[in-house]
Amino acid sequence: MLLKRSLPKVRWKSWVKPWQQVDWLLFCLPVAASMFGGLMILSTELKQPVTDWWWHWLVAGIGTFIALFLARIRYENLLQWHWITYGLTNLSLMAVMVAGTSAKGAQRWISVAGFNVQPSEFAKIGIIITLAALLHKRTASSLDNVFRALAITAVPWGLVFLQPDLATSLVFGAIVLGMLYWANANPGWLILLISPVISAILFSIYWPLSEPIILFKELALGPLGVVWSFAMAIVGWQTLPWRRFGLGALGAWILNICGGELGVFAWNHVLKEYQKDRLTVFINPDHDPLGAGYHLIQSRIAIGAGEIWGWGLFKGPMTQLNFVPEQHTDFIFSAVGEEFGFVGCLVVLFVFCLICFRLLHVAQTAKDNFGSLLAIGVLSMIVFQLIVNVGMTVGLAPVAGIPLPWMSYGRSAMLTNFIALGIVESVANFRQKQKYYL
Repeated sequence: MLLKRSLPKVRWKSWVKPWQQVDWLLFCLPVAASMFGGLMILSTELKQPVTDWWWHWLVAGIGTFIALFLARIRYENLLQWHWITYGLTNLSLMAVMVAGTSAKGAQRWISVAGFNVQPSEFAKIGIIITLAALLHKRTASSLDNVFRALAITAVPWGLVFLQPDLATSLVFGAIVLGMLYWANANPGWLILLISPVISAILFSIYWPLSEPIILFKELALGPLGVVWSFAMAIVGWQTLPWRRFGLGALGAWILNICGGELGVFAWNHVLKEYQKDRLTVFINPDHDPLGAGYHLIQSRIAIGAGEIWGWGLFKGPMTQLNFVPEQHTDFIFSAVGEEFGFVGCLVVLFVFCLICFRLLHVAQTAKDNFGSLLAIGVLSMIVFQLIVNVGMTVGLAPVAGIPLPWMSYGRSAMLTNFIALGIVESVANFRQKQKYYL
């Protein structure tokens, strides 16, 4: 009799044993965010003739099972497959350029069995795995290893940028910077890495002078860009190893001057009009209130209309009358702000902060560099997407087309986030040596 009573307990323990070290708070919070995100998508589609909000929950359910499956497999297995992962990532991105589906001026999707799949989303996972494998033994404490990591990243980054998918290419940059920092790269080097981008922006700003400094017909220097370039020369002199004859300072200065001029050239000859509008409209959305600024203006009105407690679920007038275009994707946070108010926004941000802290905890307690770098790569991806998405809905960041993780509608993005979650949970699950093996 006693044996029969003990059998169910033994079976239950045997069933959960493969996941006994999983960080359940980290696992449950994204699942809860996905459920809440589906509810908000339903709210945005109540008055629309075609609704597909249920896809959000269906894909989240599939992603949950994938994450659980990955959590019970040793993440170390990814080490021996990282070059294959890297190759498949690049092949999928090249396939988009050859046989991809175009929409809204970009070619980013591949049709698979009637479904549009976005390889650039899954490429984020490929980059994280590849960089973690490269940096877990050869850290970024030397410039050779930093350049090696950048060279490996340049291929998929370039393929994504050519689609063109500026938003995802920015996410790639955030992932690389976060993982290099965690792999002991000198912070000054990381500043120098992003400094040409800042130069490209500053070279276009002519304040406090009314006119740029014209050198040649196609060459002009913005005063702020010049000041920034000299500041980066100081950083280069202090952090780069080539201090003799000021080569480090000179190299940093030339890098920023060239970066600024290339940025101006790209603005005038490379970027498409809709990309320019997205990058500049947040500064003054009222300049084009019925065009590029319409999304941002309506989003800010919707969030402001929610005040402290919001209108209530399914009761937000801006949300129900579809005043905010694409609200179920990139602007889902505006629906939260209108229907649940300032308090609801704080709760959502608090949930994401908890997710980020748990990711950081897994990175700090991982048993090896590879697992720690995997967690930091996922953390960098989530943090950047969160900041940019929330920032663009309230007018503090450009409208970059970056979804809110686990809440915005997007099947490829949802699966990518759950795959990333499963990999991190594997790192957490195998922090200690266990008796169970798959």
